[in-house]
Amino acid sequence: MHTRSKFRLLVVRLGAMGDILHALPAVTALRKAHPGWVIDWVVEPKWRALLAAPGSTGRDTGKPAALQPLVDTVHPAATKAWRRSPLAGETRHEIKALRQALRTGEYDTVLDMQGSLRSAIVARIAGCRRLIGEAEPRERAARWLFTERVITRGAHVIEQDVELAEAIAGDELKPEQPWLPVDPAAEAWADALLAPAAGQPAVLINPGAGWGAKRWPVERYAAVAQGLIERGCRVLVNAGPGEELLAEVIVRQTGGAAVPLVGNLDQLIALTRRIRLAIAGDTGPLHLACALGRPVVGIYGPTDPSRNGPFGTRFKVLRSPESRRDHTRYEAPEAGLLTIQPDDVLRAADELLYSETAL
Repeated sequence: MHTRSKFRLLVVRLGAMGDILHALPAVTALRKAHPGWVIDWVVEPKWRALLAAPGSTGRDTGKPAALQPLVDTVHPAATKAWRRSPLAGETRHEIKALRQALRTGEYDTVLDMQGSLRSAIVARIAGCRRLIGEAEPRERAARWLFTERVITRGAHVIEQDVELAEAIAGDELKPEQPWLPVDPAAEAWADALLAPAAGQPAVLINPGAGWGAKRWPVERYAAVAQGLIERGCRVLVNAGPGEELLAEVIVRQTGGAAVPLVGNLDQLIALTRRIRLAIAGDTGPLHLACALGRPVVGIYGPTDPSRNGPFGTRFKVLRSPESRRDHTRYEAPEAGLLTIQPDDVLRAADELLYSETAL
């Protein structure tokens, strides 16, 4: 059990977007319980914006606009790129630099919140004698690299992450709304984007998903967008890299009334702070809306919302009783997902937009 004020903790959660957002409530709880601790984080560079705004140089406790409110140092680890080019000189150089930076940190504990072999190897190169991970990690081989294995019993992955965090110092913790960075430039961009429609409730639709089986048909998203526009909403359509055609379909089928978003993750964070509702499947932008306390409609198929559904905000989840948990990356939408109709989503949206009691 560690309680000394200058305790040094390293968190390893490399990606992806939703998984990092699921880990943040536990780490925020640790930060609130131990404000004097040094807490650093290893992450894939593309997700750095979830921890630090551009220009940040370290933990920033300034209010109300903190560039890096939660962690002291963000260590980039481009592990996916390293895996593609393991023998490249740049890969060897970056791994050596990361090892040196982590060894210099002299951490008292390393917490692997990912549970993959890749993350466990990154955690081990820190050279720390105490490495904590789940007893049943996502990739079972990772458990043999942990020095402490925590049995988690929570239904939701956020609750499981809190159990992991509790093992560090023996604290009793509860999930906290994450402290996300505030980028002044992104905030100004979001204000300018929404200014022409001041007074209209802004709704964010995200038609993409990690793989086809959990992707609700884009034509149905377009029908939902049209229904929201007819209700007087400002509809914004987010699509990640490679998903731009999905946004184009919705814009075209709404006669250009829906607005496609072309921006970066800092801007998505800023914009999500301002929306009245998010509608999406099991994707990073849905979990971002939850992290920022915005109401959400979750459209679920093969993934289980009791484990990784909306959490910590007002929400409605639509999922067919025919759907069963299956993470196989099929390209076609899962059959149960296809039973959900646009009118179902619009009814859920109406409840959240016009009622304060929906859960």
